[in-house]
Amino acid sequence: MDWKKEIKSWGWIIAVFAFLYFTGLLPVIQGGLQSVLLATGLIKPSIDVPDLTNKDFDYTGQFKDFEGNIVDLQDYKGKTIFINLWASWCGPCRAEMPHISELYKSVKDTPDLEFLLIGLDDDFNKSKKFMDGKTWGFPTVHASFGINRSLQSESIPTTLVVNPEGKIVFYQQGMSNFNTDEFRDFLLSQ
Repeated sequence: MDWKKEIKSWGWIIAVFAFLYFTGLLPVIQGGLQSVLLATGLIKPSIDVPDLTNKDFDYTGQFKDFEGNIVDLQDYKGKTIFINLWASWCGPCRAEMPHISELYKSVKDTPDLEFLLIGLDDDFNKSKKFMDGKTWGFPTVHASFGINRSLQSESIPTTLVVNPEGKIVFYQQGMSNFNTDEFRDFLLSQ
C-alpha cells in the first residue's frame, strides 16, 4: 500500500468537507441530495396511527411571521392544519420543503385547510434569511415566543395534521415527500 497516496487522498476528502462546512454549503448540498431522494418516491409519509393520534391539540401560542405580524394558533380552531417544524440548518427540512410547496399549491384553495410552517432557529433573522428569496407560497412563521406541548418534538423536521375537531390525526418525525396522492387525499378527508 502506498501510504503517501492514501494520505493525499484522505487529505483531499477532508479539505473538500472542510470547505463545504465552513462556507455553509454542506446543509445546502445535503438538502439538495435529500430532496432528490424524496422525489424518487422511496420515502413517503406513513399514515398509520401515530402515538399522538386523537390527542387534543393545544391551541395556545403565538408566532411571528417574517413581516413582524403576530400569528395566533387560536385563529386556526375549527380548521384542518398541516404543521411542519423546521430550521434553516436542517438538511432534511430543506429537502422536504419543495415537496410541501407543491402539496400546498395543489390544495391551497381548499376551504378550512391551513398550512403553518414553523421555524425553530434560535435567531429569528436566521429563519427569515433562509426564507428570503424562496418562491414557496406556504405560510411560514418563527417560534419567537416558544412552542406549546403539542408542538414539542425530539427531532426535526416534524409534521403533524390537526383536524377541525382539534385532534391530532397525523404525526411524523423525520423527512418525507408529502406531495403524494395518498397523503393529499388523507389531508382533504379531514
